[in-house]
Amino acid sequence: MKHKQLKHHSSQAYLLKGKLDIARSGLGYVIITDGSGDVLVRPDSFKNALHGDTVRVKVFKVNPVTGKKEGRITEVVSRYRTEFIGMLQVSPKAAFFIPDTDKPMPDFYIPFDKVNGAKDKDHVAVRLVRWNADDKKPVGEVISVISGEKINDMAMQEIIAESGFPLSFSAEAIAESGQLNGDITGKEMKKRKDFRGVLTFTIDPVDAKDFDDAISIKKVKKEVYQIGVHIADVSHFVKEGAALDEEAYKRATSVYLPDRVNPMLPENISNVLCSLRPKEDKYAFSAVFEINTKAEIKKTWIGRTIIHSDHRFTYEDVQQIIESGEGLYKDEIALLNDMAQKMRKERFNNGAINFSSQEVRFKLDEHGKPIGIVIKESRKAHQLIEEFMLLANRTVAKYISDIRATKKEVAFPYRIHDEPDKEKLIPFVEFSRKFGHKFNMSSPEKIAASFNQLLKDVEGKPEQHVLEQLGIRTMAKAAYKTENIGHYGLGFEDYCHFTSPIRRYPDVMVHRIIASCLKKKPIEDKKMDEKCTHCSERERAAMEAERAANKYKQVEFMQQFLGEEFEAVISGVARFGFWAETVEHKCEGLISIQDLNRYDEFRLVESDYSLVGRRSGKQFRMGDKVMIRVVAANLDKRQLDYEWVKDGGTREGRSSKKEAGSRKKQNQGK
Repeated sequence: MKHKQLKHHSSQAYLLKGKLDIARSGLGYVIITDGSGDVLVRPDSFKNALHGDTVRVKVFKVNPVTGKKEGRITEVVSRYRTEFIGMLQVSPKAAFFIPDTDKPMPDFYIPFDKVNGAKDKDHVAVRLVRWNADDKKPVGEVISVISGEKINDMAMQEIIAESGFPLSFSAEAIAESGQLNGDITGKEMKKRKDFRGVLTFTIDPVDAKDFDDAISIKKVKKEVYQIGVHIADVSHFVKEGAALDEEAYKRATSVYLPDRVNPMLPENISNVLCSLRPKEDKYAFSAVFEINTKAEIKKTWIGRTIIHSDHRFTYEDVQQIIESGEGLYKDEIALLNDMAQKMRKERFNNGAINFSSQEVRFKLDEHGKPIGIVIKESRKAHQLIEEFMLLANRTVAKYISDIRATKKEVAFPYRIHDEPDKEKLIPFVEFSRKFGHKFNMSSPEKIAASFNQLLKDVEGKPEQHVLEQLGIRTMAKAAYKTENIGHYGLGFEDYCHFTSPIRRYPDVMVHRIIASCLKKKPIEDKKMDEKCTHCSERERAAMEAERAANKYKQVEFMQQFLGEEFEAVISGVARFGFWAETVEHKCEGLISIQDLNRYDEFRLVESDYSLVGRRSGKQFRMGDKVMIRVVAANLDKRQLDYEWVKDGGTREGRSSKKEAGSRKKQNQGK
């Protein structure tokens, strides 16, 4: 069918819509949304489009043999990014901005009244104001000057901007935010259930300021408790179509970097009005359950509420109470923990996959420079919150599915996760068999059970990390879709995101839809598919930004160890070399094939996730321990280069932490 279309269009121009990808060579390719093939666009045909923009392209040439298309851009439908980092050049006649990017880009013209105090050769952040047909260059305005001493700050801002996230909020959004009032009114109270007399508290990371969920607990009768999951009512303040809403949708998510948060909503909303801070009355959207001590749910209620948090706990506080049995609200926390662990066990029995969640974070000094690492693991305090949030998300999604089952169409952003592709799974199954693990692939349920058995069996063993990482990579990616295919990884038929509206836009959409259904007037949103695609894409961009920022911190941290040797674990293999992660610092670098070929000629064996020497048979396989030497740490490229230390290295090379620290101090003294 596609070939017929191409033949039909080969003699006449036609329009397509897609995303512009500009290569370093300067050539552009418009990636068409429907997957019908890229369209080549030469630099003189970009019009006013920039890398990442969604555009319309007029196809004027189609190769009758290959079907390859060439065209010219006619319109920018939407900008991928409007803020850039770079250098300002100021002369008596004009000011220009040169973006700091590896993608070919025009300079911006900056009117003198938009320079905002910046000087010649200053590093600045600039916003694209306009680029009309009669503008020779894009026109911009300086939004901030980045101090020369703050190289780290500039790098983090560049990562955010290049991922398509704005660095600041529009004046309209800030003005709207400032005009909002969080006072509890009598009129609003009549529309809500009052939970202010029920014991309520929040549990969050120690450095959190945006508390978007709280738990309440009240005994109803013997062995039956009312548990409330209360979520910040962002949709009460952020109205659809307002400037704040447009800004939140554009971002679709907050971005969490090692030293900062680029928020989805301005601080007055995220940290003040909507944050469920202790000792303050707050509007909430709640899922309330009657649950017995066996963790069986007897009743469910969903609706808008008013709450009052009695206390703000950190995860560490709650973990201490769980372990010691002592502390504020110890009985209530013990009960919630017991229910959560029962729900968790039931979830895994029903097919959820128990991938462990070990998180590596950097300790930073006051300038954002990494000085050490912290490994965060999922403990019972985290699992307590996780299980009740999962319960609320699942319950809200089921509420909508039940409405749809009565043939009432409701466009809804489900959080879906597809079953694994068996073809992609086969290499992993073969690899895990070498460690003695068997897989039953007869059904999706058996695959999940096999995964769980493997994860249980490898706990504490050398191959644990590599099998967990490979297992995650074989999984499909979770996304937002209006078609409900369930969430395979969690083992849920119905699932959505309801519990984090301060930092995720899909949760805001869910709140609005639930509110409309409770009023028996479901929202009809014909653009929901498009919104789901946008939110999924922004989520992926945020994850990539977080990875890039963590990589930058790894490189920055490892600069102090140039020339030193460390034990590492092979974390990935490719034709051009292998990656290894240091055991001590969890920092990953590349050992190139050129370095390895000094000893032998190595080839990739994909089925075995390994590189094998043709003459020696020497094997580098994922999960193997190796000694490496740190040879380069390039901050501009965010790249660490290691080399393999044959025969385990030298005594001199194996520096202790103490010796490394001593050398570092001596170097600083110089």
